[in-house]
Amino acid sequence: MKKVASHALGCKVNQYESEAIAELFAERGYEVVGIDEPADVYVINTCTVTNFGDKKSRQLIRKVKRQNPDAIVAAIGCYAQTQPEKIKEIEGVNLIVGTNKRSEIVDLVENYSAQQGTICTVGEILKDHSFEHLSIQKLEGRTRAYLKIQDGCSQFCTYCIIPYARGPVRSRSIDDIAKEVETLAKNGFKEVVLAGIHVASYGKDLEGTTLLDAIKRVHGVDGIERIRFSSIEPNFATEEFVSELAKLPKVCDHFHLSLQSGCNKTLKRMNRKYTAEQYIESAERLKKYFPNVAFTTDIIAGFPGETEEDFEESYKFAEKIGFSKIHAFPYSPKTGTPAAKMPDQVLNSVKNERTNRLISLSNRMADEFIEGFVGKTMPVLYEQEIAEGVYEGYTTNYIRVHSKSDKNLCNVIADTKIMSVEHETAEGRIV
Repeated sequence: MKKVASHALGCKVNQYESEAIAELFAERGYEVVGIDEPADVYVINTCTVTNFGDKKSRQLIRKVKRQNPDAIVAAIGCYAQTQPEKIKEIEGVNLIVGTNKRSEIVDLVENYSAQQGTICTVGEILKDHSFEHLSIQKLEGRTRAYLKIQDGCSQFCTYCIIPYARGPVRSRSIDDIAKEVETLAKNGFKEVVLAGIHVASYGKDLEGTTLLDAIKRVHGVDGIERIRFSSIEPNFATEEFVSELAKLPKVCDHFHLSLQSGCNKTLKRMNRKYTAEQYIESAERLKKYFPNVAFTTDIIAGFPGETEEDFEESYKFAEKIGFSKIHAFPYSPKTGTPAAKMPDQVLNSVKNERTNRLISLSNRMADEFIEGFVGKTMPVLYEQEIAEGVYEGYTTNYIRVHSKSDKNLCNVIADTKIMSVEHETAEGRIV
């Protein structure tokens, strides 16, 4: 039996795609192994969101070729799409596929011969308007399943290469989504996360179909108890959208509400499609309909032209919102984006100092958020045993909870009293 390793760098969408590709190989009789193991085929799903992502992709390709010089190495994904010529320079790469035609990867591998050299199937992704069907049927050992429902992005933020790597918005059909969710439910999954490159754009390319329609369809699947989605932008959290969500009890009261900066001048330079004031309106709207709501977000520190005053404005804005978690990053210039050529690039030392301040703020706000639920009883979906008799799970608003139990709590929803807080984690007691 031939062996294949299918490995993703970067985002949850990449991870979903790599697991789907592993299933394609398994269906053809391959044994799926880890990326550090000897294999006959290595499929590297590359990342290009930062220059560091490019570097990691190149390093991993070289690493697996050293593990087995005779293996077929396929570089797929975002870096392969945007920089196929760079990947061709890496000795030993056999296939370069990009962000479409990945469903054909097994045939490409099996039809490959060494005499062909490096084969590149990368096409013009900006002209691609079809959603590539990749699905997962056999996820095991988990309670939460990610489900890719959308690909592509048409926002063109000035710091982001992804529209050039993933192409325009393409949406998966609702029937296809429902079919996979039904399979996941039969396999015992209680929670699904609807994911995409820009999931809030779901349905923009489908006549008369919206993200809300997809959520409602998933909500109707028996066995699924919780629904999350990876991220939304504030201008999508309209009164109609939020009020309809609130009628669906399986929708979790946790939203990753994208921010990037709380300063309007910086948002404008980023080409974000909202203002700080609109963000507050959306947050307040979600709080109105979801009383225990948690907000997580991303913030970039040290975007070109961000002054100390701009950063302070962004910092105080984040403090005002009261996030339960901030994913803070120093701005990283990405070759090929407008922001990389902007004047007034911020020193790395300043970017790192600002990032550390945001991380400290995030840590403090996370504990403050959880403290607001001490003494309350909440349903927790337990995911894994982290020590003997100690289980870890999450509330609907994404509070991490550790509880002791003599019973196996994996994949069980149990009412749990929040007793105390330490390091962004709640200590719970099963009731």
